[in-house]
Amino acid sequence: MSSLGVTILKLGGLFTGIIEMYIWVIIIAALLSFVNPDPFNPVVQFLYRVTNPAYVFVRRFIKTNIMNGIDLAPLIIIIGLNVLVILMDYIFMIIASSL
Repeated sequence: MSSLGVTILKLGGLFTGIIEMYIWVIIIAALLSFVNPDPFNPVVQFLYRVTNPAYVFVRRFIKTNIMNGIDLAPLIIIIGLNVLVILMDYIFMIIASSL
């Protein structure tokens, strides 16, 4: 594998790492929603600002509040992002091995 292929693999690893960090942010925000944290806490505000656009996007297409107030939007986003990570790893591996 050439040095360009290694660079592409590292770039793909960076992208998938960022997506995996976002998955953890969604998990933390979903867990915090069970304990009803202080809305004026800067960490809670950050988590809300980072995750709310994705929740709104999913809720626009899928009814996610179906079981007694349990929101399934975080689960749908996490599954979708994990599929995206797998596809990106595969695509970057193919591109890197062809160089």
